[in-house]
Amino acid sequence: MSRHTPPAGPRSTALRSPFDREILGLAVPALGALAADPLVSMVDTAFVGRLGVVPLGALGVNAAIFSMAFVGFNFLAYGTTPRVARAVGRGDRGLAGRLAVEALVVAGVAGLVTTAALLLLADPILALMGATGELREPALAYLRIRAWAGTAVLVIMASHGIFRGHQDTRTPLVVTLGLNGVNLILDPLLIFGLGWGLEGAAWATVAAQWCGALWFLSLLLGRRRDDLGLALSLPSPRELLPFLRIGGELVLRTFALIGTLTLATAIAARLGSAAVAAHQVATQLFLLLALIVDALAVAAQAMVGKYRGASAPSVVKAASHRLLAWGGAVGLVLAVGFHLVSPLLPRIFTSDPATIAEVRAVLPLIVWMQPLCALVFVWDGIYLGSERFRFLAGQMLLSSAVAACALLLVLPMGWELAGVWWAIVLLMVVRFVTLAIGHRT
Repeated sequence: MSRHTPPAGPRSTALRSPFDREILGLAVPALGALAADPLVSMVDTAFVGRLGVVPLGALGVNAAIFSMAFVGFNFLAYGTTPRVARAVGRGDRGLAGRLAVEALVVAGVAGLVTTAALLLLADPILALMGATGELREPALAYLRIRAWAGTAVLVIMASHGIFRGHQDTRTPLVVTLGLNGVNLILDPLLIFGLGWGLEGAAWATVAAQWCGALWFLSLLLGRRRDDLGLALSLPSPRELLPFLRIGGELVLRTFALIGTLTLATAIAARLGSAAVAAHQVATQLFLLLALIVDALAVAAQAMVGKYRGASAPSVVKAASHRLLAWGGAVGLVLAVGFHLVSPLLPRIFTSDPATIAEVRAVLPLIVWMQPLCALVFVWDGIYLGSERFRFLAGQMLLSSAVAACALLLVLPMGWELAGVWWAIVLLMVVRFVTLAIGHRT
């Protein structure tokens, strides 16, 4: 038996499978890392909120800017994981190492370019975001400091992808918790202890991100270098072209999705303040539920990539089916669990009666589409593990176009906020159908 086939164990049944231990071993630490990742922003928000409304508003504007600036580079993780995993499954440690170096080089160059762009275009970017008047100066100061973490953020993304490809989701969890610890210590020290205020929060984030990046690099290029097959030689531009092509396809996919969700927010904003506030609450709940299932998608990327590399199509098929079964089960559990607590959820976020009523109107849609969403997210991971990047870009463009058409009908048809969320349900339905068709073929 190949060392890349699943471990021996009980015969697969509806309740247990030899893949289950591997799935949990990858997904549980991945969930921890995914959950810990937003903590830097949450901690910053908690401390900066004590400084007053203006610093908090400046932080909020910058959070949106940095989210948009770096989300397009998620291919550094999603494109790296399956390629490294396939090399690992093939037993080619040298290839896995070269692919890791390619990802780090792209991360480094992209980080420098992004940092330079943020520094040079800081003023027009803030003007575009509406950060004028009393918001401008604190927002500008924060942006010009925080931009220096750009390269570190992208190196961290690439490192996540490299370790996941090596079937290791524990190391990224440890590093993520570590950098969050640095931020948690430095925030009060710099913001209040040294009196740096909002700029102290920016420097704390920069220090934390660079600690995480240097920690990853010390493992990849130092203690773990031989195990991971990394050679200290720069790839040629020609060698980087396949990775950049993959990056382009995944960037297209990412921005199609972001564009749809942004359009949904824009439509909700035109329905009134209560509607857009309720939409924000609903979106946060939707993203929280997606975060939980995304851990299974990470496991899917790593496992499918590895078994493809081992040239074991029957194992790929069996593992994919088990991952989908896990996705459906987790989605159902999430739906039932959140249904039981749904009467309490709106009041956690707001006390405004009009907003609570709007949230309650759309909450059933969010809750009961969870099994569908879970299957879509896990299928995404399977397709990424199969390196079907172009197909994913195409099906996301189609799904987003259908959902956008529905969103543009919300205002003229008088569908209110429920219409916005039915359009998002439609987005997930079209994604499900196209992914299912692709899976059969």
